[in-house]
Amino acid sequence: MGKTVTTYLIDGDPKGTQYVFISNKICQMFVIPRANLSILNERTDLQTPAFYILLGEDENTKPKAYIGETENFKERVKDHDSKKEFWQKALIFISKDAAMTKADVQYLEHRAIQEARKTNAFVLDENKQTPKAPNLPEYQKDSMDEFFEDIKFLTSFTGCTIFDLIEIKEQHLFYTKGRGCDAKGFYNSSGFTVMKGSVLAKNSVPSLHWQEKRSKLMAEYTSSVNGNITMASDKTFSSPSTAADFCIGSSNNGWLVWKDDDGRTLDSIYRKQLE
Repeated sequence: MGKTVTTYLIDGDPKGTQYVFISNKICQMFVIPRANLSILNERTDLQTPAFYILLGEDENTKPKAYIGETENFKERVKDHDSKKEFWQKALIFISKDAAMTKADVQYLEHRAIQEARKTNAFVLDENKQTPKAPNLPEYQKDSMDEFFEDIKFLTSFTGCTIFDLIEIKEQHLFYTKGRGCDAKGFYNSSGFTVMKGSVLAKNSVPSLHWQEKRSKLMAEYTSSVNGNITMASDKTFSSPSTAADFCIGSSNNGWLVWKDDDGRTLDSIYRKQLE
């Protein structure tokens, strides 16, 4: 079923402050770059209970996030602006009818940290613990669960994968081997995902131009299992070739080295679909 998503560029800048919502839903998202925090002086609607995510980069290969809740984002972000260096933009979620309470946003924070830890796509080292869920009436818990589904949709809509947990059973799987690697994954609109449990080549050939980054990714996404370097979580790459290079530790044409159970290449299935 299709959805209508409205994006309003508040300052007319496609990389600036945005207001985003799904038609017929009460969940509203504001995307505010750190450089544009002054807009909060004009937005009284953001001085209400809100759930928020701070997004940015640090020295790690993974992107970094901080998940929180507040009764007044304008006041809360002052502390984050002075004490947290990593973030570049904030996603703030409020209710269109301004009916959310402190307990509601605490529940959203609880759900969000749980979900983000499952995907393992972002560094969450500043969220030390998963907070306990507040006691909500059953009807309100159901309402907040529905609200959180809209949060996940809008977050993904902006290109942030912090909650993107893919149902593997629905995917067409592909496999590759070489240099001690035994990996599997799938291709979709997000890119090529190397799956948890894949075994990687232990080292890179000298000619691999991004071997230093590969080593950092391996440190973040793998663990040692029976002497093998094994993926501890899924990792999505922008292209099948980058995914293959990561797994095998050398340069490859991912469209040809990823093959399904029937021996068909990724190229024969996805690049030939319009012929």
